[in-house]
Amino acid sequence: MRPANTLGLRHVALTVKQLEACVEFYKDLLGMRIEWQPDADNVYLTTGNDNLALHRASENFKRDKGQVLDHMGFIIKTPEEVDKWCEFLRSHNVTIKAEPRTHRDGARSFYCEDPEGNMIQMIYHAPLI
Repeated sequence: MRPANTLGLRHVALTVKQLEACVEFYKDLLGMRIEWQPDADNVYLTTGNDNLALHRASENFKRDKGQVLDHMGFIIKTPEEVDKWCEFLRSHNVTIKAEPRTHRDGARSFYCEDPEGNMIQMIYHAPLI
């Protein structure tokens, strides 16, 4: 028998080469705050209901080994806010990979990159609000 449902995906850990730039992106642009920084190579950020761990990559770290992350999604409150987020991030020279669009299920999203090249989806999805 399967145990009770999980509480959702609320923790992601990324190995990054540009730790400081990524902290700045997630903190200053996306509004996360530092929850815990045990040392100079590890930072844990949160919005209050999630946790993003950033770990500094070693000098010989190669991204082509192991699991490859496709993208992470940040939930936005309304479809209109999706467009506002796109313009805000564009004004801060964030690379927009796909312009805002409305999906068949009514969700609305766009994709951008963090300083490390990780794909971020900014998405309004009614069942998650």
